[in-house]
Amino acid sequence: MLILASASPRRAELLAAAGFVFEVSPQEVDESVRVGETPEAYVLRIAWEKVHSACRKSGTVVLGADTAVVIDGEVLGKPRDDRDAADMLKRLSGRTHDVLTGVVVGGDQLVSDLARTAVRFLPLSDDEIAWYVASGEPRDKAGAYAIQGLASRFVDHIGGSYSNVVGLPIALVYRLLRRLGVDDLAGSGPDAGGRRTR
Repeated sequence: MLILASASPRRAELLAAAGFVFEVSPQEVDESVRVGETPEAYVLRIAWEKVHSACRKSGTVVLGADTAVVIDGEVLGKPRDDRDAADMLKRLSGRTHDVLTGVVVGGDQLVSDLARTAVRFLPLSDDEIAWYVASGEPRDKAGAYAIQGLASRFVDHIGGSYSNVVGLPIALVYRLLRRLGVDDLAGSGPDAGGRRTR
């Protein structure tokens, strides 16, 4: 059984769409960036902490992930309020930023890797930013945008995994599962995937 140690509905949707059968077991961890911590080390540490805080039972495989938007070497988390969201979007406007996701998978043995996707935004006017912030979509999103939602109109180019930008690099997850020799976590058909919350 695969356990998703995350409360993110987007990660659950991506896993289900890829045909995985899993249970959701959200884990609360302190997601503060430590002084001197690189963005890469940060997302991998949070993913490790989610897996370690989950109850790992015999026969289960736990998946932990953390995603961050990074520009100028700085992690942009979820905006504190609408003004913070607008400030983040102004920084992203007309520029390329990175989306990093640290992924940790395993039971008795743990494996990990990092996905990086470059995302370039079109230049955004103040009116466009105000419209998007007023939609409410940025409020619970790292970097204040959702590529799968209204913000898709702002994305000029991506280099790398699209699902990584949504919140979980599915091919990387599958690659890590194969490295562990786990091959029984997917259903047999397109509608076989599913989720349960514990």
